[in-house]
Amino acid sequence: MNARITPGRVLASGERLAAESARLASYGWMRGTSGNLSEVVGRRPLRLAVTASGLDKGDLAPSDVAIVDAAGAQVAVDGVHAVRPSAEAGLHARVAAVTGAGAVVHVHALTAVLAGRRWPGGVRVRDVEMLKGIGRAAHGDEVVFPVIPNGQDMAEMGDRFEAARDPRVPALLVAGHGLYAWGEDLVRARHVTECVEWLLAYALAIA
Repeated sequence: MNARITPGRVLASGERLAAESARLASYGWMRGTSGNLSEVVGRRPLRLAVTASGLDKGDLAPSDVAIVDAAGAQVAVDGVHAVRPSAEAGLHARVAAVTGAGAVVHVHALTAVLAGRRWPGGVRVRDVEMLKGIGRAAHGDEVVFPVIPNGQDMAEMGDRFEAARDPRVPALLVAGHGLYAWGEDLVRARHVTECVEWLLAYALAIA
């Protein structure tokens, strides 16, 4: 994926990001202006469309996206009005670069914050059917969702993500903050987010 990034491609990505943001916001996972989504729009070099900062994620327009590079820095695209990307764009870019994901979802689901606080060393789940929703076995397979400390330096957060990640687990909890999940496209990333949130609620309920 290395075609030139045109205004049309940016707006098409923005339309998909706006639709998924509205769906996740309707679940109560993106309160206020919290949370952000991204979609890879180029691989060589890496470019992501990321939802704009400071906007209600339930009411985004297709133009409410920014293009960023592998470090999360904004990249100008001729014919596209510049908006400020999420401050967490750098972590989105690191996740996409390391995992090969086509999309990353970050939500402030309360279950993720509660689970990360209860199990700072990682949230363990096993023997439940919903694990199949993240590509794992329903029985005899223990999944550990990694938890990393929060921070404001996205390069440092990216290092923490790489140190903690399990290639078999498409999600990460950030203590006191929320959940990151990813997949080959936005729909898959949303499905993973939904399944992980359910699994975290299950772990809390049976603890």
